[in-house]
Amino acid sequence: MNLIVQAARRCIDTPYHHQARKPGVGLDCVGLVVCTGQSVGALGAGFDVRGYRRVPDGFSLMHHLDEQLDPIERADMRPGDVICVAFDGYPQHIGVLGDYAHGGLSIIHASSSAGRVIETRLLFSAAMRFVAAFRFRGV
Repeated sequence: MNLIVQAARRCIDTPYHHQARKPGVGLDCVGLVVCTGQSVGALGAGFDVRGYRRVPDGFSLMHHLDEQLDPIERADMRPGDVICVAFDGYPQHIGVLGDYAHGGLSIIHASSSAGRVIETRLLFSAAMRFVAAFRFRGV
């Protein structure tokens, strides 16, 4: 199994906390990606993104993703990649792609509405729109 997916899944059920970076204690969506990337050596131990609002502007998020990860086409997405989605027009949420048990892809993400890190089937809709996908470098 993919090491990135394994690392992200170890965070499932971690409580959601805005700007938290402690698997098992508290994470937000950026914290999940940062901690997952660091745990597999795909992001430097000193890399982090801080100071964002609960509803980010999206532009800063995309800038950080472009700096640290390699953009990929939607058709090339696979488990272990990072996905960015929008709910209200702007890119504002990220997660790690997994392999869905019944086929297709899942998204492992820190959900504020669920109050914890969860894994669900990846389904795009009017409510959750695809923005971009990225791959960790060197993994």
